[in-house]
Amino acid sequence: MSDLRQRCSQEIQEILDKYPPDQRRSAVMPLLLLAQREVGHISPEALQEIAEITGVSSTEVGSVSGFYTLFHFEAGGRYRIQVCTDLPCALRGADAFLEQLGEKLDIHPGQTTADGVITLEEVKCLAACHRAPMFQVQGDGKITYHENQTVESAMELVEKLRGHVQENQQSRVEGQR
Repeated sequence: MSDLRQRCSQEIQEILDKYPPDQRRSAVMPLLLLAQREVGHISPEALQEIAEITGVSSTEVGSVSGFYTLFHFEAGGRYRIQVCTDLPCALRGADAFLEQLGEKLDIHPGQTTADGVITLEEVKCLAACHRAPMFQVQGDGKITYHENQTVESAMELVEKLRGHVQENQQSRVEGQR
């Protein structure tokens, strides 16, 4: 039995039970979310397991996961800030916003801050062009949208996220005493 199947056999079965046996390919996205949930990204092994479970090729699973900004193939920070830079957002200053935010964080898109809390990513179309600059934050199993942003408002959020991480680390340490 494979790693994902061992760790999550009951959850996998619950997902599969939602679809007719001849439509297992419909379970690809929920299985990708399941695989990513624990480690924050989808490993090549998990991608292959999902292909086996659903009866589709690993290339098909990879194409689904590669299409959505929701799925990640590499480890990143605890939170991923994804800035939309498609043309309408760029016309409202998204490119400059992304560059300035990266400077404040001391990273470039695709990189993670030294403290491991934030990964900054450039994405296309988050469906809020009229409220750019905007970004979504993925972390803690949630996605939140932040519209009409300035670098200052984004950095305020970054500081809140860092504070949240510090609080969680402190709680763990106190719980171990």
